[in-house]
Amino acid sequence: MVHTVHLPANFSGIKVDAVRFRCGSLRRYGAQVKEFHLGIGVTLQPCAERLVVIRQNLDLNWSPIYYANYDLSGYQLVSPILGLLAYNFGSDVNVSDSFEIGIHAGEKPITIDFSNASTTANVSGVRPLCASFENDGRVIIKVPESLFVCVAKRHGHYGLVIKSPPAPPPSMQMIKRKISLWKVVVGSSVGTALGVFLLGMLFVAMFVQVKKKARMEEMERRAYEEEALQVSMVGHVRAPTATVTRTTPIIEHGIISE
Repeated sequence: MVHTVHLPANFSGIKVDAVRFRCGSLRRYGAQVKEFHLGIGVTLQPCAERLVVIRQNLDLNWSPIYYANYDLSGYQLVSPILGLLAYNFGSDVNVSDSFEIGIHAGEKPITIDFSNASTTANVSGVRPLCASFENDGRVIIKVPESLFVCVAKRHGHYGLVIKSPPAPPPSMQMIKRKISLWKVVVGSSVGTALGVFLLGMLFVAMFVQVKKKARMEEMERRAYEEEALQVSMVGHVRAPTATVTRTTPIIEHGIISE
């Protein structure tokens, strides 16, 4: 079951969904997580017993961060950035103990369907290309498998781009303002840092939700037990008590012989 994770108001526009799996069942049966289709035989490294697969949609408000901090010269984003990530997860896992799990395709690649992405409708007569945003700051451009459908070999962040018209030659003022290499390297890591930060926020939110659910189940269990066996206060201690039942006296009519 896909669970929608509600982020704080300052992350307005970002859509995050999560699905919990067992490692073995995900490998045997695959899964569909929103736009991402994981085929049978997907490999998880390391293979934690329980994990949560996370789907991110950065929408129009946050996707430009990737465009601004990766080298997309000559291309223009025409879809939101979609992310696929995984973390170990369990009722006994603390936020500090969580770690990222790698998702790697099996015989068939992971497919990403952008057909329902809002901005792709503005593309007319142009076939979009698939963009993969790597952790090292590189952007890999590929031809899509079919219209609006990209393929991937692993987890990460993906989007659709089209070739943009050539820019006019830079003026001397623009050349002087050219960003140095170290700033480009630092900037390219912003997208990765954002992804890590969102993962942390997501895991905290899911951890709180799971703990809240466990607490509610415990309260329901206690309420059921208290209903079955009445509890009363003895001093400052709660103690189970049985309901007092008084036997109704019966008058016997008869003669007692001496």
